[in-house]
Amino acid sequence: MSDTTSVYQAYQGNTYLFGGNAPYVEEMYENYLVNPGSVPDTWREYFDALQHVPAVDGSNAKDVPHLPVVNAFAERAKQGGTKVVGATSADSEMGRKRTAVQQLISAYRNVGQRWADLDPLKRTERPAIPELEASFYGFSDADQETVFNTSNTFFGKEAMPLRELINALRETYCGSIGVEYMYATDQNQKRWWQERLETIRSKPSFGPDKQKHILDRLTAAEGLERFLHTKYVGQKRFSLEGGESFIAAMDELIQVAGTKGVQEIVIGMAHRGRLNVLVNTLGKMPKDLFAEFDHTAPEELPAGDVKYHQGFSSDVSTPGGPVHLSLAFNPSHLEIVNPVVEGSVRARMDRRADPHGKQVLPVLVHGDAAFAGQGVIQETLALAQTRGYSTGGTVHIVINNQIGFTTSDPRDSRSTLYCTDVVKMIESPVLHVNGDDPEAVVFATQLALEFRMEFQKDVVVDIICFRKLGHNEQDTPALTQPLMYKTIGAHPGTRKLYADKLATQGLGETLGDDMAKAYRAAMDAGKHTVDPVLTNFKSKYAVDWSPFLGKKWTDAGDTAIPLAEWKRLSEKITTIPEGVTPHQLVKKVYDDRAAMGRGDIPVDWGMGEHMAFASLVASGFPVRLSGEDCGRGTFTHRHSVIHDQKREKWDTGTYVPLQNVSENQAPFVVIDSILSEEAVLGFEYGYASNDPNTLVIWEAQFGDFANGAQVVIDQFIASGEVKWGRVNGITLMLPHGYEGQGPEHSSARLERFMQLSADANMQVVQPTTASQIFHVLRRQMVRHLRKPLIIMTPKSLLRNKDATSPLSEFTKGSFQTVIPEQNEAIDKKADKIKRVIACSGKVYYDLVKKREEKEADDVVILRVEQLYPFPHKAFAAELKKYPNATDIVWCQDEPQNQGAWFFVQHYIHENMLDGQKLGYSGRAASASPAVGYSHLHQEQQKALVDGAFAKLKGFVLTK
Repeated sequence: MSDTTSVYQAYQGNTYLFGGNAPYVEEMYENYLVNPGSVPDTWREYFDALQHVPAVDGSNAKDVPHLPVVNAFAERAKQGGTKVVGATSADSEMGRKRTAVQQLISAYRNVGQRWADLDPLKRTERPAIPELEASFYGFSDADQETVFNTSNTFFGKEAMPLRELINALRETYCGSIGVEYMYATDQNQKRWWQERLETIRSKPSFGPDKQKHILDRLTAAEGLERFLHTKYVGQKRFSLEGGESFIAAMDELIQVAGTKGVQEIVIGMAHRGRLNVLVNTLGKMPKDLFAEFDHTAPEELPAGDVKYHQGFSSDVSTPGGPVHLSLAFNPSHLEIVNPVVEGSVRARMDRRADPHGKQVLPVLVHGDAAFAGQGVIQETLALAQTRGYSTGGTVHIVINNQIGFTTSDPRDSRSTLYCTDVVKMIESPVLHVNGDDPEAVVFATQLALEFRMEFQKDVVVDIICFRKLGHNEQDTPALTQPLMYKTIGAHPGTRKLYADKLATQGLGETLGDDMAKAYRAAMDAGKHTVDPVLTNFKSKYAVDWSPFLGKKWTDAGDTAIPLAEWKRLSEKITTIPEGVTPHQLVKKVYDDRAAMGRGDIPVDWGMGEHMAFASLVASGFPVRLSGEDCGRGTFTHRHSVIHDQKREKWDTGTYVPLQNVSENQAPFVVIDSILSEEAVLGFEYGYASNDPNTLVIWEAQFGDFANGAQVVIDQFIASGEVKWGRVNGITLMLPHGYEGQGPEHSSARLERFMQLSADANMQVVQPTTASQIFHVLRRQMVRHLRKPLIIMTPKSLLRNKDATSPLSEFTKGSFQTVIPEQNEAIDKKADKIKRVIACSGKVYYDLVKKREEKEADDVVILRVEQLYPFPHKAFAAELKKYPNATDIVWCQDEPQNQGAWFFVQHYIHENMLDGQKLGYSGRAASASPAVGYSHLHQEQQKALVDGAFAKLKGFVLTK
C-alpha cells in the first residue's frame, strides 16, 4: 500500500456492512422489518440487537419498514405535493465536519499504533499516515477550537474542541503503547478496550511504592545478567539485557493473576532470558544456577540438558493467595513448547473442573523472529477456541529485540507489518509497548490479563526492546548490524533511564545505585531474589508421580477382565437409546458388537478397542482420544460417536456410548482435531505430562502423517525422560500397512521410532489381533510404568476375520510380546522344523496363506508384537523350541532400509543358536516408503512372501 493510500479507507471498504454488500444488507433489513422470520437466524439476531439501540432523537421508538415511506414521498413529489427545502451551505459543511470527526476517531483507533513511540532505538522515522492528520479530512487551523460531539469516546466529555480531541487521541493511541483491537468482530470487546485506554489516555498512575517495585525488578533483571557476564565470561546464557522490562511484566502478571483467582501459571519460553526468569521470577536459588555454570551440579540423568532448557516449578505468594508456577522444559526448537504448555494447562483445568481457565493460566513467551516465522505458532493459535483444546485464553509476551540471530531487516525477517500479525487470525488484541517505558509495560500487562480473564481469549503484549549482546555471549553482532549496535552501545540501559526518572520525581538520587548494590550482595551470597517463595506449600491438586518412577517394562499388569464384567460393559456400549437414530451402517456395526459381547461371534478390532476403553473408564481411568477424524476413525472402524440421522440442529444429536458406561465412571473424551499434527501431538504430550492417570491417545489419520510432528517425537516423546527426567505415558496410534495405497498412505515410518529407541525410553508395538490391542491399551494404564507407547495400528486387518479374537482371550491372558506358532499340527513337530520366519504386522497373514499353499509344514512363523524394548526372553524361548531349524528369516513389508530389519537383526542374532543363519525377505531398499503403481506393489508383495520360503540369498548372517 503506497503512502498516498488511506489505510483506514482500505479497512473500511472491506468491512462486511459496506461497499458492494450494502444494497444486499439494506434489502435484508427491509425484509426483516416486514417479517423477522424471513431472514437467516444470524442476521435476525443482528437486526434484533439494532432494535434496542435508541433512535436518533433519543427515543425508544421502533424502526418501521422504509420502503412504503420512500414510495409515498416519491408519489407526493410526482404530484407536486412536496417541496424539498435545501440545506444551507453552512449546515452541509458542518454536517460533513461532524462525520469527518467520527472518521478521525476511528482512524486513530484503527491505525494510531503506527505513530506510537515504540522503538527504544528509534531506528526508523514515523511513517506518513494521512488519515491521522486533521488536514486529510479538510480541517484547517480555523477549525481547531470548534467543538464537536465526542459522546462515542471515553475521554469523559460529551463534546470537545478539535484540538483537544486530537491531543487526547494521540496520547491514547500514539504514546508508549500502541494497541490493535479494532479487527475484533465482537463489539463488546472493542468498547472494552476503548474504555480501558481512553479513560486514562493509556497512561497509568502508579504511586511511589509501585514505582520502586518496578525499579527493583529491573535491577534484578539487569543485575543477574551483569553478574553472570563478569563471573562466567564467554559462557552461553542468552542474556536478557535490553529487555529487562520483561521481568517487571512477569512479576506484574503473576501478582495480578493471583488477585483474580488464578492458582497455577504454566510458562513456556525459549532460551532468551530464561535464566533470568528462573532466578528472578520463579525463585530458583542463584547458588544452584551457579553450580550449573561451575559444573558442580548433580548429574543424575542419562543425558541431561543445557541449563537454558531446564524447567522449574515453585510456589509464590500473591495478594490473592499462593500461585504455583511451572516453567516447562523445552528444546532449542523455537516455539515447539507452545502446544505442550497448552496441553499441560488443559490437564490441570480438567483436574480442577475449571472449564474456562479461571484458575489456571498459560503464559507463552516468544521471540519476534520466531513468532513470525514458526508454523507451530499458527497451528497452536488455531486450537485456541476449539472445544477439545481451549485453555481459556493465553497471555503471549513477545520479547521483541528487533533481530533474529543476525537478521534485523524487516524486508527479510517477515512479510507482515508486525511480528504479531499472525494472531489476527483469531482476533487476538495486541499491545505494542516500548520496553524503555517500564510503567507502560506493566500497565499493558495488566490490561492483557484483565482482557484474558474477562473474555477467555488470547492476547499479546509485544515488548519492543533490543538485544544488548549477540545471539549468544560468544557472538559479535556488529559484524552484520553495525548501525544498530552503534545505537545500542550508546544506550544507558532501561534500568538507568527509569532510575533517573524516579530521581527527578524526588524518590532518591541514590535509589537506583542502592538497589543495584543490594542485588549484587544477594548474588554473592547465592540467596533468593524472589520474596516470598513458599517452600512448604502443596496444592491439593498436585500430582504424585512417585508411584510411576523406577518401573520396568517387564513389570506385570492384570489386563484381563472377568466374563461378567465383559458382558455388563459390552451391553452398555452397544445399547443405543430411543430417540437416537443411527445410520444403517452404524447400526449394523453396533448390532455386530452386541453379538460379540455375547460371545456369538469373534471380537473384531473396533470392539476390542471399545472394550479396552470401557473397562478403563469403569475402573476410574479417564481416556482422552484425539486426532483427525478419530471419532469415526479414518477407516470407519470405530464409530465412538453416533450421529442421530434425524437431528434438526447442527450442534445437537450425538451420542457417545463410552460416556454412558456406569454412573461414576471416569470421563471418556473423543476429539476430532483440527487438521494439524505438530500442535495437536504437542498438546497431547503436554496433557499426558501432567496427568499420569489418563490414557492420552493421539491417532494419526495415516501413520505417514506423523512426520509432520517429528519435532515433538524427537525432542519430547523420545528424549524427554533422559534429558529432563520427565516420564510420560502418551500413546500414539499410527495406521501402518502396505496395501497398495502409495508412498504417503502406507508407512508410519516404523524405522524412525526404532532408531529413536534406546535407554528403554518408549514401547514400540505392532499388534495383529483384536485381543492384542485390548490388552496393550489396558496395560498402558494398569501397570505403573509410564513410557510413551507407539502402536503401529492396522488398516486392512480392521475387517480381516483372521485378526478377530475369541471372547476367552479377553477374559484371561495378557499382551503377548511374541506370538508363537498358532498351527498346533506344525508346532507338535518341533524337531522337524527347518526354518523359522519371524515377522511383525499384517505380513503374518500373507505368510500363513502362502505356507498353506506350499504345504510347508517344516516352517514356523513367529510374530514379534513388541519391537522395542525387544522381548529377548520370549523370543529366545520360541527359538529354542526348534533346535533343528537351520534358517531364520526376517520377513517384512517395508523396504530393506526401512521397517524394523536393521534394528532387530542384531537382537535376533543374539538369540540364535550356533550355526543358524539369518536372512532377509522384503522389499529392496528404496528412497520412497512405497510404490504408487498398483501392479508393482502386487509384484513386490508376492516376491517378498515367496522369498520367505525360498533359499536364503543376499545378506546372510551366520551365528
